[in-house]
Amino acid sequence: MNIQELFMLALMPVLKTLLIAVVGLFLALDRVSILTAEGRHHLNNLVFYVFFPSLCASGLISSSTVTGIFSLWFVPMSILITFLVGSALGWILVKITRTPHHLHGLVIGCCAGGNMGNLPVIIIPAICAEKNNPFGDPFTCSKNGMGYVSLSMGIGAIGVWSYVYNIVRAYGKKEDGDVSAYSRLRENQHGETSKQSLDSTTRTLLPSSNSKVSLRAVIEKKVKSLVEYIDLSVVFRPPTIATIVGIIIASVSPIQDILVGSGAPLRFIESSVVLLGEAAIPSMTIIMGANLLRGFKRSGVGVSLLFGIIVVRFIFLPIIGVAVITAAKNLGMVGSDPLYHFVILLQYAVPPAMAIGTITQLFEIGETECSVIMFWNYAVASIALTLWCTYFMYILS
Repeated sequence: MNIQELFMLALMPVLKTLLIAVVGLFLALDRVSILTAEGRHHLNNLVFYVFFPSLCASGLISSSTVTGIFSLWFVPMSILITFLVGSALGWILVKITRTPHHLHGLVIGCCAGGNMGNLPVIIIPAICAEKNNPFGDPFTCSKNGMGYVSLSMGIGAIGVWSYVYNIVRAYGKKEDGDVSAYSRLRENQHGETSKQSLDSTTRTLLPSSNSKVSLRAVIEKKVKSLVEYIDLSVVFRPPTIATIVGIIIASVSPIQDILVGSGAPLRFIESSVVLLGEAAIPSMTIIMGANLLRGFKRSGVGVSLLFGIIVVRFIFLPIIGVAVITAAKNLGMVGSDPLYHFVILLQYAVPPAMAIGTITQLFEIGETECSVIMFWNYAVASIALTLWCTYFMYILS
């Protein structure tokens, strides 16, 4: 295929995403008032607790009959690389732009955590549905692609709700000593603030000169303080649990025989999960469009910071992704399936995860700034993602 054909192929799913997002933005307008703040809250709960977990689990389960789940080990490895490199670039960015301290976690999180959920899950089936796609038979392409994407978005969700959640929380304490309403609520519940937990950690690392503490005792106290500080309950969210369940079913043949396939006695369970998962894609995209409305209405983020995040997400990370997949192919770490390579490359080219906006709402930290960042990143993504998808297909075809 020539470059023009690949460009049109990459453009179609982006246009579909934009159209559905515009519908969500329209429904959220004050004059329309269908998708109000309360309505978005309820729809977001449905997506988070029902639709999205069903999509994660069904994609992993359906792919288990075609490709072994353990052969996809490079997917979490690649996601780890995106988080590490994105965090490093985000840290450099906040130093260069002199971002306020309480927004450091937001900026680093936006650079590290990409939208590996609703965007790839729209892009892959849309590309596979085209007869002239470079990945072969549409049915096999879509089935394999959804397996790759499901694992990617499941692992990505774990990263966002563990790493980004806690880094936004850690930087959320402003320099004047104030804490968010969410932190104050946790203080009332647990009897201690995050500051006290951090001070405790600092004291364990810096014992007074008049006392001698063994290295083992220092390590034990630090680990204990860290466990108390990190809210592990947020890691095991519905998408995470669904991913774990999907991996277990995809890995254990006896369970597959019971649940998966036309002859399975409990096949209605898989069918029901698939049906619920199909509602996730339009619902997530509508919510994305509605949430972007706040960023369209307000400003408050410096141009240099916005430009820096856009450069990190749409220039530096995709270039690094190409280098990573090239090295992995040369070392024989990712097999020979170009669709698998394409899904991995998408991990580096997507805009920040929409869940970061939910996290800022939980802590009441940088909500307006996050809306502005999301709006401009997703506006640029409509062009950048199309160009990168075109280039990715070109080098893989």
